[in-house]
Amino acid sequence: MSKIGIGVLSYAHGHVGSYSQEIVNFDDAEILRIWDDTVERGEGAAEKFGATFTPHVEDVLADPDIELVFIASETNKHADLAVAAADAGKNVVLQKPMALSLADCDRIIEAVDRNGIFFSLAFQMRYDPANIGMKQLIDEGYLGKVGMLRRRHCIPVLFNEGFINGPSKWHIDPVANMGMWMDDASHATDFFFWMLGEPISVIAEIDNVLTDCAPDDTGMAVYRFSGGEMGMLFNSSVVHAGENTTEIYGDRGVVIQNYGDAPSFAAPIPEGAVAVRYFDSLEREKGWQDQGIAIPSGQGARIQAVARNIIDAYNAGKPTVTAREGKISTGMILGAYQSAREGRRVALPLE
Repeated sequence: MSKIGIGVLSYAHGHVGSYSQEIVNFDDAEILRIWDDTVERGEGAAEKFGATFTPHVEDVLADPDIELVFIASETNKHADLAVAAADAGKNVVLQKPMALSLADCDRIIEAVDRNGIFFSLAFQMRYDPANIGMKQLIDEGYLGKVGMLRRRHCIPVLFNEGFINGPSKWHIDPVANMGMWMDDASHATDFFFWMLGEPISVIAEIDNVLTDCAPDDTGMAVYRFSGGEMGMLFNSSVVHAGENTTEIYGDRGVVIQNYGDAPSFAAPIPEGAVAVRYFDSLEREKGWQDQGIAIPSGQGARIQAVARNIIDAYNAGKPTVTAREGKISTGMILGAYQSAREGRRVALPLE
């Protein structure tokens, strides 16, 4: 079996290190070249993953043995790198969020279309068995008409001195990454879009509530959808622990998910804990029904799962999250920022 030749453009985003650690054990893919504008970081990754480091991005893009490029740079560099890779004929896996502006999203979309390449965003929530199970319950009608979806998607990183002062500090740079709502809530906005479709409006509050080291540390947004559904998104980078990550309420049934984000694993998970449980109003006597979905060992396991799923999607020619879908989740983030800034409901998609 010939292996897929992979190039990595930047190890700025830590998730690509998890992907790489998985890929080195694959029979069907191999990391060949690495570029990073931080030489020490790139050389370290190349040594760790058995690849060749180059200080010139053109070396990666000109290599005929590389067919798939992972881009994990600072977010404000995504568009330039993705367009360059697409124009070089390389297929692209891009770290989230897609970009910091809709104009840059459009640049990427145009490059993907112009070159006819495979392109996918790396959103691990699409690969999580619990999320897939909830999606199936919705799609197969077990909830009936959905009225409300509430999701908590949180992390504790702004309580971590290593995160805010170490190599990862670009995440809290307003030029490189805009803010933590942009950085982390983008996972959940893609989840909302995947579950309920494209929203028609948003009203939000985004601010620093417990820290002042980043542009923002916490946000809450209410999205409305064309069928009348409400989506309540809580995202924070200052949550130590938590449970009850997702609630979806329909006129027939209810589904509850626990242990769906990083704070869920901060304390020992109690014996007998259930990942996803479903209540059917037509079968009340059954009570809460365990959906038999395993709780992962930690949030890191969800991130590691991206690599295998992305390679499988590439082999099948079916991107999990397309460039156009990536623009939608970015627009949902930018719309929430606008709502919080202006103190009003904002129509979506943004013009």
